[in-house]
Amino acid sequence: MSQSTVVVSDLVKVFFDEARGEVRAVDGIGFECHPGEIFGLLGANGAGKTTTLRMLATILQPTSGRASLMGHEVGTEPEDVRRNLGFYSASTALYPRLSARETLEFFARINGYPEDRLAARVAAVVERFGIGEYVQARVEKLSQGMKQKVSIARTVVHDPPVLVFDEPTVGLDVLNAIEMQKVIGEFRDEGKTIIFSTHIMSEAEKLCDRIAIIHRGRIHACGTLASLREATGCHYLEDIFVHYVRRAEAA
Repeated sequence: MSQSTVVVSDLVKVFFDEARGEVRAVDGIGFECHPGEIFGLLGANGAGKTTTLRMLATILQPTSGRASLMGHEVGTEPEDVRRNLGFYSASTALYPRLSARETLEFFARINGYPEDRLAARVAAVVERFGIGEYVQARVEKLSQGMKQKVSIARTVVHDPPVLVFDEPTVGLDVLNAIEMQKVIGEFRDEGKTIIFSTHIMSEAEKLCDRIAIIHRGRIHACGTLASLREATGCHYLEDIFVHYVRRAEAA
């Protein structure tokens, strides 16, 4: 296996809630991801997936533990981390008054893409994702499918080696969800390191090279689908998931 580009060790995030007191949203997780791999974080809503990814993206500061991306520590080198990372979430909003082109130029610049190569890079991304017909249109005028393409393009316009997709198909119709899965597979084939968070079993089965099952802030199993099947005796990922969740609840 090629060298790890994302390394997470004993990562913890504690929040304080007035009603519940101390909440350990992420409770000492660890994993590694490699180039040309889709690493899946599979868990129910509230399992700690998004909190984990937001720490990797330097949006949240870890309570303890370590995480590095392309050799840069998330806690001490956030700008270097962001330069090497593309973060996509279905809930990430675009600026409605910017055009698609202005959106791509803006995100390329804030992520440190060289100015002398920016125009050519934006043009290449516009062509790749087929958004040339509406590249001058304001985002607020675009359909959901068009906005999706602009969002993906925004995520990769600075050509980062690591991509994070947090529940990327939530709210999409079937055709747009399939298109999203196709694009993510293409990024893997190009050698990107991809972390893919989902609660949809079929997506994880279809896309992920390795799957980590996360429940209540902890990873309870991690491996290929074949190795998880062998370990549990279950064929379907849904049954594998239930096996580990029930075991965790009983512990």
